This record gives sequence, structure tokens and C-alpha cells, in this order.
Amino acid sequence: MKKIAVVGAGPGGLAASMILASKGYDVHVYEKQHYVGGRNGHFSLGDYTFDIGPTFLSMPHIMEEIFQSADRNVHDYMDLIELSPMYELQFDGKRVPMYRDRRKMLRVIREYFPGNEVGYQRFMKETKEKMDALTPLLQTRHHRLRDYVSKRTLKALPKLSLGKSVYDVLSEYFNDEKLKIAFTFQAKYLGMSPWECPGAFSILSYMEHAHGVFHPKGGVNQLSKAMARVTEEHGGQIHLGQGVRNFVLDGKKITGLELESGEKVTADEFIVNADFAHAMNHLVEDKDLKKFKSDKLAKKKYSCSTFMIYVGLDKLYDMPHHTILFAEDYQKNVNEMTKDLVLSEEPSIYIHNASVTDDTLAPEGHSAVYILAPVPNNYSEIDWDEKEEVFKQLVYEELEKKTGFSDIREHIVAEKVLTPKQWEQDHFVHKGATFSLGHQLSQMMYFRPHNRFQELEHCWLVGGGTHPGSGLPTILESARITTGWIREEEVQPT
Repeated sequence: MKKIAVVGAGPGGLAASMILASKGYDVHVYEKQHYVGGRNGHFSLGDYTFDIGPTFLSMPHIMEEIFQSADRNVHDYMDLIELSPMYELQFDGKRVPMYRDRRKMLRVIREYFPGNEVGYQRFMKETKEKMDALTPLLQTRHHRLRDYVSKRTLKALPKLSLGKSVYDVLSEYFNDEKLKIAFTFQAKYLGMSPWECPGAFSILSYMEHAHGVFHPKGGVNQLSKAMARVTEEHGGQIHLGQGVRNFVLDGKKITGLELESGEKVTADEFIVNADFAHAMNHLVEDKDLKKFKSDKLAKKKYSCSTFMIYVGLDKLYDMPHHTILFAEDYQKNVNEMTKDLVLSEEPSIYIHNASVTDDTLAPEGHSAVYILAPVPNNYSEIDWDEKEEVFKQLVYEELEKKTGFSDIREHIVAEKVLTPKQWEQDHFVHKGATFSLGHQLSQMMYFRPHNRFQELEHCWLVGGGTHPGSGLPTILESARITTGWIREEEVQPT
């Protein structure tokens, strides 16, 4: 059976390695870090455990299907806890819980946003139809322009909300600005502004409201660990601390990998799960590329970045598992982050207080709190060595002034800060754009780097930088598309 080399042990690479190892392929995963998961990994500060990146799971059925395709039951590996409320939103001092349960959600709308109840019910009904039309597009490869005139695509076109932003779409259902934000802030999962994110992505808030938000005990990093375990159970090998220096090419064909140790490894097929733009800039020479040379990559649109504070506290706060604190002028904050490329004086902040749900993350009576403020990526040229401390204190001040974390700085036992500079230097994310290439229509489906990479032979892509895009459910779908295609090639090579 063919040998497959996977570059990077992020969730896309691990999902692909798990599926292919279960089908008998000789799978080898090469990971630069000393842990699995990439941005979906974890780290510890003393007795406190933190997810690096993603902090919740939605659409759990996709994960269940991926594990089933590797002859495993995900629930044998992970203990999933559904959160209710899913999260709490804070506007102007008001704390608004958001629920998957429709009756509870209607009560919240009646209390905080009266007159919008019918709009919510209509949104859920019509966005289900949109989701049903779009799902086949998100689960299918897009490598030929003629795919755009297929029956499947033409049927979905009316549902794509072409020419509208996510904010425009939600304005058709709700008349309250705060409620529109409550159903459009999910554009941030793609690192984009709701005023610019294509209207088709109104499915993001629907996915949560229809399928719920889940926390795996031990953190979302457990998904990566579980996929690594299944890979190894099926005979696959994961080589940690063995980064790839470059691809070995014969013309346009990849024939091997040169590791940072100098060792060369060969394989029949190569799956790239590294950050796409970083991989093109560092693993391939410009002369071997056309569409994705460094100067062309620099002209692409990229997501925002994130400023992270991971903090171990000697106190357990009676606050929800997830809180999102919105800037008073949210649109100004989003524009500063995505267009003006400057730091906001009033940032929006996400707080992950998982210790209220999961007692494995910190000692008894303590908590491991994860704080995220979306900020511009490194095309902004912000000097983070100079700005880090001031911005960190601003984030803490906002929390203490506006949320139940009113004395957080008095209880810090351990702290780690991660700026866009570190995302780029330590986590190998191009320009610190944590959600990869932007999701404008000009960079989606056929116009995103293809799962079967167009520039090099025997080269395949998984992860947020290929179709269908960023976010754990879509990254898992990218692995499903790519592995299905590799297996199909066995039967019917082109």
C-alpha cells in the first residue's frame, strides 16, 4: 500500500492520517513541535492547562462521522459536555445568555430584544434550507471552473446570498442592532468583519443554534490527541520534533521531504497541513511556483490575528464557560482590526472560563482562564515588543470594569501572553493571521488553494488554507475531501 507523508500534526493532518491509516496506508506524520494538534494543541503553566486555539466544538456529527470512517467511535476517546447557555454576550453592562433550546432562546429575545421573536424563528427555518443547500458544496472538491455550472451548484446559488454580507443577511431578520451582532459575530471565527464576510456564512450562527456548543473534558485539544491515538492504533507513525525544512522536487513532482535534521524521507503522496502561506514561503522555492509565489501570496487577503492571555488564577469565578464582551462601537472596533490595521482603544474580548465546567484544568478552587482579543495581523507592522504590556493591561482593565472578573489581576498565579508576533514566529502562522486566508468569495471554493494542490504533483492540502476553509468542522471536512480523493486515485488514476 502507498506511503503517505503528512506535513504537520494539526487537526486536518491528524484527521487525514487517521482515515488513511485505517485503510491500510503506511502513514508518517512529521510535526515540528513536540506536541500534536498545532493550534488545536495544549500547554500547561504549572498546574493549569490551556487549549492553544479553538475552545469549543460545534457540529459534533462531523467529528463522529470522521471517526466512524476510521472504524472508531469518538465517544470512546472523548467526554463531550454540551454547554447551556452556549455562551453569554455582554452589551452595555447587560448579560445576555444564548441557548440552543428554542424555547429558552425565544424567552431571551422576548426579554432583551422584544419584537424579534418571529425573525428568530424565520432565521432558523430559512437558514436550515441554506445550510442544506450549501453543505454539498462544502463537502465536495472544487478543482474545475465547470463545477460552477453543475446542478448542485446552480441549485445552491439562490441560497448563497451573493452580494450581501452576513450583517446584511441578519438585518433581514432582526431590527435590533445588538441582536444582529449576536448572530453575526461568528464571522470572527473566520477572522473577518460581519460587514464584509459573505452572506453565505450566516450559517455559522445557525450551526451553533441548531447543533449546540460542546466542551470536551480536558479541552478541545483532546480531539487532536484522540485522532493521533487512532492513527497509531492503525499503524500510522507520528514523528514529533521533526519539522520539515523543504520539499524535495523532481520538476513539479514532490518525491520527498528534507527534515530539519537533514534526514530525507520519501513517500508516494504528500499531504500538507502546515499553514498554507507559511508552507509556500518556506518549504518551496519561488521558482517552482506560479500562482502562489511569495509576491502573489502577499497580495492575497488574510484574516485578522488574536492577542492571547492565558492565566492561572487562585480563584474560581462564577462566570459562564464562554463570555463575549463587545466594544460599545463594535463596527469601529472591527474596522480598526480588519481595515485600518490599528489597535482599538476599546477592544472586544472573548473569555474562556472552562474551569466552571471542567475540574481537570486547574487545582480545586482555582481556574485556568483564556482571554482573546482580536487584533490586526502582522501586515499592520504593529511593534508588539513595544505595545504588548500596554495592550495587556487595557484588556485586563476592560474585564475588571465591565465583567464579573472584577479583580482578576489580584489573583494571577501564572500568566502567558501570545501576540501576533509569536503566532508568526513560534507557531509558524503567516503574518500571524490565525484564521488563515480570508474567506472572501474571491478566495473560496475553486478560488481557494485546491485540496489536490494545483502547482505540484503528489501534493495534497488539508487545513484552513484550503477548501472548504477555517474552523474545526470545515478543517475536518477538508481531510475527508482530500483522503477520499487520494483513495479514488488508487482506483482510477488521472
